[in-house]
Amino acid sequence: MGWFSSLFQSKSQSEKQETTAFTLRQGKSVPVDDAFRAWTSGDLNQMLKAVSTKTNPIDRHFLLQSIVDATYKLRKEEKYRKLCIEYAEKHLEEFPSIAPALKEDMDGTLPRITTFQHYSTVLTENGEYDRAISICEKAIKYDLHDNTKSGFEGRIARIKKKADQENA
Repeated sequence: MGWFSSLFQSKSQSEKQETTAFTLRQGKSVPVDDAFRAWTSGDLNQMLKAVSTKTNPIDRHFLLQSIVDATYKLRKEEKYRKLCIEYAEKHLEEFPSIAPALKEDMDGTLPRITTFQHYSTVLTENGEYDRAISICEKAIKYDLHDNTKSGFEGRIARIKKKADQENA
């Protein structure tokens, strides 16, 4: 009977212990943290709670971008639209310090950064055409592409056309 109870005791103790997972960041194996777990969970509430977590620039990028992506999809609701704008601004404000590490981690090329296109779309929807164009111009300076045929240059042309139509 002693082995039987110790079997269950070991199980309950191991259930309480969290296994440490690792990921590669900037060529080093590092333990995953709350920011990593949050952005990989896809759970907006978990992501928002993890924003204050001190983490590496790559997981910071993916956390902020994931928040923007999730709130962008829900932007018809005012509270999510405001969160989308808030975190897009935070992401783009931090991006100059994130970009070098992200580029290094991605073998010299920045991945698609959806925050630029989502934020420019929200600004365009708000009628803030000059700001939307400015966001697209920043994306171009980082040599980013939005995975459309015409890229950010075409997006700028469409924003200008919409602004002209509204002002006509």
